[in-house]
Amino acid sequence: MRLILGLALLLAGCEGAASEPSDEPVIRADGRAIDGDTVSFDVRLYGADAFEKRQLCRNIDGCWPCGKAAQDYAAKLLKAGSSTIRLTGKQSYGRPIGTVEVDGEDLGERMIAVGLAVPATSYLKDDPARAQRYVAAYDRATARRAGVHAGYFIDPAKWRRGERLSCEGSPSGRRRR
Repeated sequence: MRLILGLALLLAGCEGAASEPSDEPVIRADGRAIDGDTVSFDVRLYGADAFEKRQLCRNIDGCWPCGKAAQDYAAKLLKAGSSTIRLTGKQSYGRPIGTVEVDGEDLGERMIAVGLAVPATSYLKDDPARAQRYVAAYDRATARRAGVHAGYFIDPAKWRRGERLSCEGSPSGRRRR
């Protein structure tokens, strides 16, 4: 998930104490310049696995771009409020892992609650309270048939390994039945 952060956000809390040691975590990630004073880098959500950008899901009307819907929903939330990112110190796919709160609400939990992500509780063994919240949000989304729960989907981790719905075709371009 791409998050745009101003350089000031990276220095938050230092307030002119750049020469003093800081207890703030160091961020090591591939970054890029948006413009001269704005940088962007990738952070993977801790314990929430959203549908991939090109992933399709199926409902009664046929296949729909659930991955693009997940991206759009996250972008809308991030634009609508102030974000707080807490890094875990772990990495996945070469990217730092962290929690993201938008105006005090957990982005991963919200994505799960609307049916655009699934909980990845195997990564939350050191945070059982978050795991419970994520599972509860998933159960509520399933009961309401929210998002992908209105039909069929491939778990994002399985999708990344090449599994596809018949309407998507296989990664090699051949259609599966």
